Amino acid sequence: MRIRFVKRADGGAVLRCERPDGSVVWQRQDGRRGRFFPPHDLTHYAVETTLGFRDGFYGLVAEGWEITDFGSPWPRGPVPDGALATEFLVGLFDQERATGVVQSIDDVNLYGSRFFAEHGRSGSWRCVTDDALVRARAVATALIERWQGLAPDEAIEVEF
Repeated sequence: MRIRFVKRADGGAVLRCERPDGSVVWQRQDGRRGRFFPPHDLTHYAVETTLGFRDGFYGLVAEGWEITDFGSPWPRGPVPDGALATEFLVGLFDQERATGVVQSIDDVNLYGSRFFAEHGRSGSWRCVTDDALVRARAVATALIERWQGLAPDEAIEVEF
């Protein structure tokens, strides 16, 4: 799937995903959403590709999910474990960027296990390694720096 992030002149952004079958799903992100979601969504890409989550956000979009399926009233039901793990890790990286506090691998796995238990999936958390976490952070950081360096109407494209 081809994923394209376009930086708009008004500070917003557009996320566009072209699936292997040629169908397209997209979302315009205005105002604060336009500042928050590109780094968040690029981090999703980094986590899912680096850690091999094929059932995370982009994997599900590639299979036909719409962006609106990822929220209340959850028309497709609960997300798979990979999507839940991805959202946990992406949220963790968002928090690290906001606070400057990087979590240890032991804390990541402890909090991941608790997060899964809170969502009724005790025992489903698959621990991540320190090496995998370092690689995912590095990919996310590089993509976000690239995004921040774009001029209006420029884009980043990646393949999933």
